Amino acid sequence: AVERLFSEERPAAVIHCAARSRSPVCQADPAGARLQNVAVTRQLAELAADIPMVFLSTDLVFDGRRNGAEGGYREDDAVNPLSVYAETKVEAESWVRRNSRHAIVRTSLNFGRSPSGPGAFNEELAAAWRAGRVVDLFVDEFRCPIAALESARRLWALLDSGQGGVFHLTGSERLSRYEIGQLVAEDLRRSEPGMGTPMRAGSLAGYSGAPRPPDTTLDCSKLAALLGEAMPVFTSWLRSRKSG
Repeated sequence: AVERLFSEERPAAVIHCAARSRSPVCQADPAGARLQNVAVTRQLAELAADIPMVFLSTDLVFDGRRNGAEGGYREDDAVNPLSVYAETKVEAESWVRRNSRHAIVRTSLNFGRSPSGPGAFNEELAAAWRAGRVVDLFVDEFRCPIAALESARRLWALLDSGQGGVFHLTGSERLSRYEIGQLVAEDLRRSEPGMGTPMRAGSLAGYSGAPRPPDTTLDCSKLAALLGEAMPVFTSWLRSRKSG
């Protein structure tokens, strides 16, 4: 069906951002994760052999232990995935790399609104709070969140540039999961006054699930230089969108 659609529509380019992205789901069903994340990517990359393609990957391809330093991973740093989800994204990247016209974009937590239901990290937090649940968030796990709108705008710009290769696209602000939760709670209470947003500060030291990298923050200077635009500061973006 996909091959038929390509033949009928003759797309000028492909932006592939679909994935089975919830790590616990991937851990429970590795075969399903590889089907959706690797096999689908391979097919799209092969079908898009003569056109540009942008593939969305993840900061979780890194193990978060960069020689004891704080994150700041560059595009050419060695990957070391700790989870099934991350493994499938590394495998998918290997298929995309085979075509010099294709681009791999590693991103992090994207803040936004999903038309098909709670999919963005902020929507999952909001759903938990509306259900009256207390959310446990780590103070020692660091990411660089970004607004989905900001990501999308830069993806289009990258596509227009015609550049292939690997690029990092995240916000410029290093925040712990707990700090991110506090910001999302603050934002939610602006639109829903009185909303309860209970959360507990946890630590990776007490976590017993699938391995989680402590710091997968990315260096995005390569893409910023190409586009001539710095990456946004998540806290500033989040607060300015309400006051604007």
